[in-house]
Amino acid sequence: MSETTHDSAVAMSAPPASDEGLTAAQRAQKYGLAQSGARPSLPQYVRELWDRRHFISAFASAKLTAQYSQAKLGQVWQVATPLLNALVYFLIFGLILKADRGMDRQIYIPFLVTGVFVFTFTQSSVMAGVRAISGNLGLVRALHFPRASLPISFSLQQLQQLLFSMIVLFIIAIGFGSYPRLSWLLIIPALALQFLFNTGLAMIMARLGSKTPDLAQLMPFVMRTWMYASGVMFSIRTMLAESPPWVADILQWNPAAIYMDLMRFALIDGYAHKNLPPHVWAFALGWAVLVAVGGFVYFWKAEERYGRG
Repeated sequence: MSETTHDSAVAMSAPPASDEGLTAAQRAQKYGLAQSGARPSLPQYVRELWDRRHFISAFASAKLTAQYSQAKLGQVWQVATPLLNALVYFLIFGLILKADRGMDRQIYIPFLVTGVFVFTFTQSSVMAGVRAISGNLGLVRALHFPRASLPISFSLQQLQQLLFSMIVLFIIAIGFGSYPRLSWLLIIPALALQFLFNTGLAMIMARLGSKTPDLAQLMPFVMRTWMYASGVMFSIRTMLAESPPWVADILQWNPAAIYMDLMRFALIDGYAHKNLPPHVWAFALGWAVLVAVGGFVYFWKAEERYGRG
């Protein structure tokens, strides 16, 4: 189309823009462009994580080695720290507050040490998860990789540390009369389920901590409350014998208490099945699957936002 001006010049009218009315996503699709750092589909995300399984394992091992590299005793602190915590709890709760009521000393000491080691596994995984993204922003912004690799590797690091510490736990159990037996094989599925639970929880905390750094300051208080409510230093059933039964049920069905009870049942001769809540393995499996799958999906939903802003 053209029109004649007063100066008899011919002016051409502009043709309609071919992109007019298109959204940004439609324009990108039209010209074959893709969003940088876009979140992949869930199946693709799982495949990318599997492809980087060697990186996850190597990163966890490197972090574990470097954790105590500045200390003179080095890796000894992996075992010494939970043992010193167990000693403090024994002095306060075992000797002063008599929290070992209803249990022989031969049972209570491995009971306490097992509880401290197992709960520390969950506690350390949660605290590492909170800082998984916010504490590694340089890595997140410099390289392209599935961000779930970080909380998973930190949980794997804590599992490796626990396995190292289990040697001391076995020695303590044997020293107090709990010798190796078939029930010790139950340690494997119990630890596997707890690892799944811890990993899912670490991914939830990693997403929350990526936007709220102050969460790292709050979590020690949350974890300390959880520890006291989970029966690390005492038998929940014995301590709450005069309370309504549903109170003890709720506390025993919390995941930290469940995984501690399973480890104690597997490891300690005098810790009988009557000390376990009903359907304990079903609850252990349910917590592991629910938190692992839910935490993974929750973390994946924000994949493209990590390290930005």
